Amino acid sequence: MTESHLDAHAVHRTPQERAALGRTARATVPRSSHAEFEPGRKRPDPLEIIGRQSATRLPDLVPVRYGRMSESPFRFYRGAAAIMASDLAGTPTTGIRTQLCGDAHMLNFRLLASPERRLMFDINDFDETLPGPWEWDVKRLAASLAIAGRSNGFSTKERAAIVRATVRSYRESMRSFAGIGNLAVWYAQFDVDWVRARFGADLSARGRERWGQAVTKARSRDTLQAFAKLTRVVDGRRRITPDPPLVTPLEDLLPDDRRGRLEKQIGRLIECYGRTLPSDRRFLLEQYRVADMARKVVGVGSVGTRCWIVLLLGRDDEDPLFLQAKEADESVLAPHVGDTGFPTQGERVVSGQRLMQATSDIFLGWERVEGIDGRQRDFYVRQLRDWKGVAVAEDMVPRGMRTFGALCGATLARAHARSGDRIAIAAYLGGGDSFDRALVTFAERYADQNERDHQALVDAVGAGRLPAVAA
Repeated sequence: MTESHLDAHAVHRTPQERAALGRTARATVPRSSHAEFEPGRKRPDPLEIIGRQSATRLPDLVPVRYGRMSESPFRFYRGAAAIMASDLAGTPTTGIRTQLCGDAHMLNFRLLASPERRLMFDINDFDETLPGPWEWDVKRLAASLAIAGRSNGFSTKERAAIVRATVRSYRESMRSFAGIGNLAVWYAQFDVDWVRARFGADLSARGRERWGQAVTKARSRDTLQAFAKLTRVVDGRRRITPDPPLVTPLEDLLPDDRRGRLEKQIGRLIECYGRTLPSDRRFLLEQYRVADMARKVVGVGSVGTRCWIVLLLGRDDEDPLFLQAKEADESVLAPHVGDTGFPTQGERVVSGQRLMQATSDIFLGWERVEGIDGRQRDFYVRQLRDWKGVAVAEDMVPRGMRTFGALCGATLARAHARSGDRIAIAAYLGGGDSFDRALVTFAERYADQNERDHQALVDAVGAGRLPAVAA
């Protein structure tokens, strides 16, 4: 454990000393103070923050990003992690650090496959991961639920119940983790059977039916499904099917001379990144050959970053492996918490993911490569699709979102307990609901700010100051 994750001395204190540290923090940072959010007069212009990010992204995809963020306050929020990081830097913190997801909104919690072919519920997106104040992830999660609730037309009372349930689940789960040993925390996993047993009774009959459908759908979203959906045979060769601007094969993206160079560079990326895998996974990767490549548009906040999908074939042309190589830039948290000592941003992402997830993709790794423009860029690589199930916030009723939020809160507590001082955090939170109630207020205040920021983007697009296209 490095100092960037947990103070080297704190980890060897007694449980009593660590609990006292957490309780003492209440004196300087009362739990009720976390309700605070009041943007100051010197608050950075949110559109300038987004614009600085866009300046480093692929110019032809920036209008897609603005188009997606313009659609609704909730979609704007998903792309505004950098804005919220700047805002959170001015909020109260206890000084207790843990590894952060950095973008812990509700849709970055989902169903995933473990290497043992079990379906798990866990955090998925770690582009912004860094060590930092544990409160920031909890606040980003809480605000996302309030914003999603508003988009769905839920009442103030319904939204408050959703956020309270989420934060209470985080608090109570952290207290449970504080009472068990280090190995027990490390081995803790939330598979679909555990989720059903723990949260099934909180759902209606319709909710349980939808959960079953989501589990079945997630198991169908694997490499073979992606292979059938995303590829076709052209002149006897298996090729990635174009779907511009979302999926653009290299042959449609660049002229022949530049395309050849890019193909070689991506091929080297896949070959060299294997060195970051354990030897058994590297042996497996080496049994595949690269068959085709394409650029893919992903998510909301990541639109415009370089993201390549690579089709590899193994035993024969019907034995596919789809990898996604995604550009890793500096975390949006770095200006506020400092960067880590990792030599590349890709390694930062992978290390944070392995630390926070209960179990990670067997092909997760990283590499630094030189682009066709001569600039070096960092990437992390993982499977494109492996039993992934994503919640649809727009389909949720208040009871379902409340249960989903509680599941996310427990999952975030488990991730934080692996790398932070779970005993100090649990002692700070305590057995009462002071922190829960504070975050209900914070979430609504931040939802108000998010709506103002979203409207500023919509106005800028409407006035022609920013380009936007629907995709």
